[in-house]
Amino acid sequence: MRRDWMHLWSVSLLSLVVLAGMACSKKTMVTQSIPLENGVSKPLADYRKAVIRQLGYILHFTIRDGKNAPVAGQETITFCLKKTGAPLQIDFKEKPDHLQTVRVNDQAIPIQHQNEHLVIPAKNLKKGLNTINIAFSAGNLSLNRNEDYLYTLLVPDRARTVFPVFDQPNLKASFTLTLTVPPGWQAVTNAPLLDSTAGENSKTFRFAPSDTMSTYLFSFAAGKFKQVSQMVYGRPMQLLHRETDPDKLQLSLNPIFQIHGAALQFMQDYTQISYPFQKFDFVAIPDFQYGGMEHVGAIDYKAAALFLDEGATQDQKLARSSVISHETAHMWFGDLVTMQWFNDVWMKEVFANFMADKITQVAEANTNYDLKFLVDHLPAAYAVDRTVGANPIRQQLDNLQDAGTLYGNIIYHKAPVMMRQLERLMGEAAFKAGLQEYLKKYAFGNATWPDLIQILDAHTPTDLQAWNQVWVNEAGRPVFNYDLQTDGSKIKQLKITQKAEDNSDRLWPQLFEITLVYPDRLQELTVNMNAREVSVPQATGAATPSFILFNSSGTGYGVFPVADAGAQDLTNLKNPVSRASGYISLYENMLHGHGLTPYRLLGFYRTALLHETEELNLKLVTSNLTDIFWRLVKPLDRLALAEELEKELGQAMEKASASNNKKLLFKTYQSIALTAAAQKQLYRIWEQEQPPAGVKLTEDDYTSLAQALALRDYTDSPQILKKQLARIKNPDRQQRLQFLMPALASEASERDAFFASLQQETNREKEAWVVTALSYLHHPLRQQTSEKYLATSLDLLQEIQKTGDIFFPYAWLQGTFGAYQTPAAANTVRTFLQQHPNYNPKLKAKILQAADDLFRAERLVGK
Repeated sequence: MRRDWMHLWSVSLLSLVVLAGMACSKKTMVTQSIPLENGVSKPLADYRKAVIRQLGYILHFTIRDGKNAPVAGQETITFCLKKTGAPLQIDFKEKPDHLQTVRVNDQAIPIQHQNEHLVIPAKNLKKGLNTINIAFSAGNLSLNRNEDYLYTLLVPDRARTVFPVFDQPNLKASFTLTLTVPPGWQAVTNAPLLDSTAGENSKTFRFAPSDTMSTYLFSFAAGKFKQVSQMVYGRPMQLLHRETDPDKLQLSLNPIFQIHGAALQFMQDYTQISYPFQKFDFVAIPDFQYGGMEHVGAIDYKAAALFLDEGATQDQKLARSSVISHETAHMWFGDLVTMQWFNDVWMKEVFANFMADKITQVAEANTNYDLKFLVDHLPAAYAVDRTVGANPIRQQLDNLQDAGTLYGNIIYHKAPVMMRQLERLMGEAAFKAGLQEYLKKYAFGNATWPDLIQILDAHTPTDLQAWNQVWVNEAGRPVFNYDLQTDGSKIKQLKITQKAEDNSDRLWPQLFEITLVYPDRLQELTVNMNAREVSVPQATGAATPSFILFNSSGTGYGVFPVADAGAQDLTNLKNPVSRASGYISLYENMLHGHGLTPYRLLGFYRTALLHETEELNLKLVTSNLTDIFWRLVKPLDRLALAEELEKELGQAMEKASASNNKKLLFKTYQSIALTAAAQKQLYRIWEQEQPPAGVKLTEDDYTSLAQALALRDYTDSPQILKKQLARIKNPDRQQRLQFLMPALASEASERDAFFASLQQETNREKEAWVVTALSYLHHPLRQQTSEKYLATSLDLLQEIQKTGDIFFPYAWLQGTFGAYQTPAAANTVRTFLQQHPNYNPKLKAKILQAADDLFRAERLVGK
């Protein structure tokens, strides 16, 4: 086997060297010495981009049984150097002892490792083709190792935690991978499999050279996976998974493949570019950190996002279509054309979300595109943009080690709203033509947002540069108001004004609709809000309406006014988009201190439970109702209120005709159940596995029920959890519940010990499990004993940012502070910020974002 490996290594290396040597540039430039500092600084990245060409990696990892066994690595890096005279830094965020040997151009050199970099002296480099051979032990931080499987997740700058690499998005390279793994394992990477050979104690997979791509898109997964293949629209696709539920497999496999096929067809038609890579496979990973990750040719997904059962709601099916469409769209936006630097990471995400919304409209039957767009994006964007920690869409980034802090709801949810406004401003045809030109011009390369704006600007007479400043480069949102002047029963004049929520002089030019609502009809008008104050001439002379509904088509962005009369009649509107927009505006005005108080708005949502029939809207109503119940109602008021709410939810369940709506209402009932009678009913449903009439409950639902009972310290709750653990058949889901059980323990001392264990990095490896555990530890029913964790949680944040994946720091904060309402909890945050005046500004912003609900609760609780 050693001989076979050396032969394969030499053949791959020879091919790479020949190709690189043929392409080496003869141009020269002035070199410079770059300071050694942790991470990947912008000056370092710029220098390497200027001097390195034709980059390729040949990698061989040997993975043994057991998650703690070292992973041996061998690597050959080839590249053309335009000019010598300065040392070259290769990124490797591991201890120096992980490096064993380094050879540069066939000469062994002493290992120089400092500040997360392997330094290659200038004297060992030459102009033209260079070859560096490295033997090393792979770093574990981003290998995501389990006993019988592992997977890499290298975004944004995590490739350097696994192997030595030039880890920046604009140094694209080809990767040639060989994996030696335990027998019985499967393996997948970005490139097609060439062959595999089985030995007595191992199996070796040899893959072809990959397409050229950025380092954060390099990926492999290996382990005890099952393999399923289908041909969809003439394209072979392969799925690796660990799902064991036969019903989920039967119901999910065909939709998974078909949605991928539909997404590919849509993207090829929209972009007029055929799928640009060698293959198209995907992996379903238990408790994956994100919904999905767009690795070239080998997309990773959270298994629960793909495998649905007969109890799945329409919303869950739409979410599956959306995540598949999102990752597929990335093959063009992000993978084919990649940002130059991670300050433009939002570009790939906005287009992936933007296209996913369009694709889902096609891939899922009976989809209300406008409603889905509104419900998906506006509440999530507002949740950050209303805070004092809000960030703009495009942010400054000096070092890639901080790139993870750029991710969040603004780039995933405000940016699509912005992009839809831009499409509307330009017109669909011009917008599409500009995007097609952009993709063709920068294919297999890198581009910036100004590059795209320049292209789009040529397709429209509108000054996009000025428009871009407030929408993309600045945070925040406008607050709208209006002045309605009437003459008798007619409108004399309707004026609409906007001002920035932070009282600055900024202006958000946008188009949106308003609807004049009459007892017997509606009149919708388009508003071009291109100034601080605009008149609506189409309204002049119209009959005075019962009320005016703002943003009735759901395309506008900001805090829109809602009159009390509008709240009264909102549920009678036939258009579900208009109702959803009204629900959102009511909630935002309540948080803003305008309109209905929390208790009055809760009364409105309680009434809406019996009238709302659209599933996505009912989800919005129940979510806001639950949020007010736990965050903004006084604890002493909750029990009496719960008794009334439980009855109303039961009545709504009986009245609802759609099974999905019944399930949403039941989940809300489960969430707010506080009376002994309600908890007894939940126990009976769980114990007998007999759901309410018309509601379909699955294994996951019964696990959730068991956890809800344990959280309420229901009689013998430890035995409930143990019995539920025995019911679960899938080993990955068993491990998840085992992890969560201490967080649900009745004894505070057991919960204390569990929280203390989270201070160790190894106990935070399963980030999705940790976030769920935090929601139980800090649930309002447990806050008397958990508030003491808050200060320590803040102290851990910087370490979590260094060791966790990109969404984990904010999720940690949200899971910790999101449900508190006490002044003492708010003061813990303020004290921490006062004691750390020079705290990382991006992490400080995350704290302010996550604590915003807490600060608002101080002002609003009990009103």
